[in-house]
Amino acid sequence: MEINKELKYQIREAMMKYRKNFGGTDAAFAQSLNISNSIYSRIKKGETEKILSAGEWLHIGRKFRVDLNKNSWKFARTEVYEQMYESFIFCQKSKTSMILVDDCGIGKTECAKAIISQMKNAFYIDASQTHTKVRFIRQLAVVLGCGTKGKYHEVLENVKYALNVLENPFICIDEAGDLEYSAYLELKGIMNDTVDNCAWFMIGADGLRAKITKGINNHKVGFAEIFSRFSDDFVTLVPKGPEDRKKFYTKLIGDVAYVNLDDKTTVNEVIRSCMVKIDTPYSTRKGQEDGKIKSLRYLKTLVNVNRS
Repeated sequence: MEINKELKYQIREAMMKYRKNFGGTDAAFAQSLNISNSIYSRIKKGETEKILSAGEWLHIGRKFRVDLNKNSWKFARTEVYEQMYESFIFCQKSKTSMILVDDCGIGKTECAKAIISQMKNAFYIDASQTHTKVRFIRQLAVVLGCGTKGKYHEVLENVKYALNVLENPFICIDEAGDLEYSAYLELKGIMNDTVDNCAWFMIGADGLRAKITKGINNHKVGFAEIFSRFSDDFVTLVPKGPEDRKKFYTKLIGDVAYVNLDDKTTVNEVIRSCMVKIDTPYSTRKGQEDGKIKSLRYLKTLVNVNRS
């Protein structure tokens, strides 16, 4: 596979833009991209030909969310985005940590990535790809650019050191409910060693809430301490009341549909299609409505059908 010059240029521009938000050295930044410092220096000077493989270019382009297709899904600054943005900025400035637990399919992940790309010394970890403590710590080392070579405890100490050296680092752990118990304990230890210097933000759904709540209720070591370090609360964005919930989803779906549909007259029709409830395993729970409003993933399918 060949990567054309225009795409390489776009990826290089995104790389240089993100470099401004990375407080570490050029060598650390290069390491976070899994390339050598010498290669990064050449890219920094403007070189793009015959220095990276197609796979390496694509990896960096994906990391920096470079749009590979002009007809791709367009990002919308929804209410979810605005509220998450305020929370991220507050956490970083105040060095506070929080947990966001909410419905699936409201755009939490896309919003997190978009916001972090604008913040200085902010890093994103996908816990669904790093379940174990070893993989979790090594992924932290990668994004921080402090290296993954050496024994595990050496990598761990390098992570802690990097977080204490950087100015106001912010770590977002998405799909945090997927982390294994040992990873939570390791996270607690890192937070203890970086207290008052690093802010953390966990994102998840019902599984994360259930895991932490069950751990606390069963007096499992570490969970009460972790919850305490994350402000002893679960933040939610979707209202609980039926009417407020309906209004929230109507606006959310409408905002995203509007920027993605070529024919704006079909927005209301698409909203109505998404507001039809579907059965879920949770629909029989006491106190909840039957079914669940369809998510932004379903909306994306409708938009793609509309375009075809």
